[in-house]
Amino acid sequence: MAAIFYAGDSTVKFNKIDSYPQTGISQAMLLFLKDGVEMRSFAQNGRSTKSFIDEGRLDRIDREIGEGDFLFIQFGHNDEKDDPGRHTDPETTFPENLKKFIETARKKGAYPVLITPIARRLFDEEGNFRPGSHGPYPDAVRKTGKETGVPVIDMTAITESYLAGLGDIASKAYFMWPKDNTHLKPEGAVLMADFICRELEKLGEPYSGLLVSRAFQEENKGLDVS
Repeated sequence: MAAIFYAGDSTVKFNKIDSYPQTGISQAMLLFLKDGVEMRSFAQNGRSTKSFIDEGRLDRIDREIGEGDFLFIQFGHNDEKDDPGRHTDPETTFPENLKKFIETARKKGAYPVLITPIARRLFDEEGNFRPGSHGPYPDAVRKTGKETGVPVIDMTAITESYLAGLGDIASKAYFMWPKDNTHLKPEGAVLMADFICRELEKLGEPYSGLLVSRAFQEENKGLDVS
């Protein structure tokens, strides 16, 4: 059975008890995967495409990924920072780095998937959601997907729309608020993984084949099993 290799930052990372309740998307996604589909999370706190590559993490994926596997690529939070060890330019080095991930997957016969970063939970004093927290980086991911023919799951657009509708107060339950408005609690990680998996289902095979069928879940909504 295929494995998912997930490259990303702290919003994706598979957390341990020492950082609980912070939870990454890669660990929540386990709930949605068929038995036998392996989750190989390489995501680490604070990584950008640049630092991930510089530290040899993409090289490790290159050594271990194989034909029929999947490489999920989700960056942006740290590429946008001023830190010279992490910053990339959304017009040049950021898409260039994304293409390195794509090539790593393709040369091994694996399937790359680009995922835009999730929105930060930012609201103004009137309780209105403030979109655009990642500037031009999500659009750089979208353009790279078009150029390379790689599917893009637009989590920026999905989460911006969802948070705007959910509102300031209700959205706090999904994030590590009041500590921060970026990282996820278990409920938030499951929500984000669900969004991604719904998009994988729309892509059809081979992506939808990774997932547990939703048929039972949809048929039994509201069912009292006590």
